[in-house]
Amino acid sequence: MADAGMRPHTVAFMDFGTNSVRLLVVRIEPNQAYTVLQALKETVRLGEGEFTRHHLQPAAIERAIGVAGRYAEIARAAGAERIVAVATAAVREAENRQTFLNLVRDEAGIDLHVISGREEARLIFLGVVGGIDLADRKACLIDIGGGSTETSIGSQHEALYLNSLKLGAVRLAGQFQPDADGTYSPELYARIKSFIQNEASRTVAELRAFPIDVAVGSSGTIENLADICIRAFRGRPRQWEDLLTYEELTRGIRMLCGMTLEERRRVDGINPLRADIIVAGAAILDCLMQELQITEIRVSDRGLRDGMLFDYLARHGHADVGREVSLRLRSVLQLGRACRFNEEHARQTALLALRLFDSAADADLHELGDRERELLEYAAYLHHAGSFLTYSGYQRHSSYLVRNAEMLGFDDYENVFMSLIILHHRGSSNLKKVPEVSSLSADDQRSLSLLSTLLRMAEHLDRGQSSVVANVRIRVEAKKLLLDVYSDKDCHVEMTGIESQRDVIDRVFRRRLVTTQLPESA
Repeated sequence: MADAGMRPHTVAFMDFGTNSVRLLVVRIEPNQAYTVLQALKETVRLGEGEFTRHHLQPAAIERAIGVAGRYAEIARAAGAERIVAVATAAVREAENRQTFLNLVRDEAGIDLHVISGREEARLIFLGVVGGIDLADRKACLIDIGGGSTETSIGSQHEALYLNSLKLGAVRLAGQFQPDADGTYSPELYARIKSFIQNEASRTVAELRAFPIDVAVGSSGTIENLADICIRAFRGRPRQWEDLLTYEELTRGIRMLCGMTLEERRRVDGINPLRADIIVAGAAILDCLMQELQITEIRVSDRGLRDGMLFDYLARHGHADVGREVSLRLRSVLQLGRACRFNEEHARQTALLALRLFDSAADADLHELGDRERELLEYAAYLHHAGSFLTYSGYQRHSSYLVRNAEMLGFDDYENVFMSLIILHHRGSSNLKKVPEVSSLSADDQRSLSLLSTLLRMAEHLDRGQSSVVANVRIRVEAKKLLLDVYSDKDCHVEMTGIESQRDVIDRVFRRRLVTTQLPESA
């Protein structure tokens, strides 16, 4: 969908959260306007039992797969050309997550991608600030999910701080069971708060370093708490402009703690499906508002799936919507610079890798698209990042860094795929022995083999790290793979390096390599 930003089209966004699965189907126009066609949410408790057993449970998987199938049908019936789907904490931490991802793909036809906690925080930030006018104010955003709580600080156009805590309503409710009568005694609630304060202490300290002009809360938990408290203490339904005060929150918590589960289910304003987790979620908000001295918080009905929409618009030509067009490259450069990489060599390797990719496509040697091209570029930027640890086996260190750095703008699959391109580009690792490779489809494994070979060629074409090669092109002639290297300088080191990789290149392209150095003006 390279031209998606230039024509009307429909896209669906799915968020597989710990507590609920959400769907957003949007019709996008060329002038950046969009129309919401469907916005659905269903509670599936995907994370039920997962945080103590570290496995998604069979019943939870079955519920989620059922909803995924129905949502996919709704999206496609609405004309969705693409379904963008992400999974968060419950899937992120599950040891059997690949089994679940495979089931979603096979039974619902959805490629579900796992995102890191910080990427989740970034997307939530995009979604929430896209619906409010901050002007010149700095906002603190709090989103309490089932398995994690995302916090951020930012302005209308920029996130200054992003973080994710392993604190969520479903997670804590499973960890701290109510008393025998279903109520929460003051002692039990104090234990929950103490645990949260300990877990959040570092994040709170980091948040305190920023000025906070306004606080905004998102997620079903915070919306539900505001509904309950405003109905109970103001005697009317919540209006969109209402702020939830800390005093009202603490009164509401005392009320909810003193109730049995059945009594909580009947509280005016509550979603009965949240009755068993509402106290745990409230304790998180209680602690954060108390520690950050937030006296009132605005409630937003926007969140992750809205951020997915704005991120999509930014990546497909609507830069002024998301203002994050170059976020991925900035994330890559930030990691490289933190590792003190040779930026000139990184840029030259990336440039040559893209020239090889494009000319190979022109020669009908592959049919890979923009996504694979972009991942090759970023892998090329970071292929040498791990050399600051030790040059010997640097590709293993670089691969590890890319896999675990949680770069913003990338999902888990993309991080893994880039790390594998880097890991294999020197040919010192047997792909069949790398566990993550076995989870790739046959097509992705072939793509990985091609992309890692292109990176290997680009690396050798700047072997002296002096940017002597001005351009490079791949051509095909009968059973020959013609590699034209354009340079007016001495390229003996680079040409020798390419020749040393002849066996691998011949095998991957199934043609005999022939290299030629040509003048730059040719």
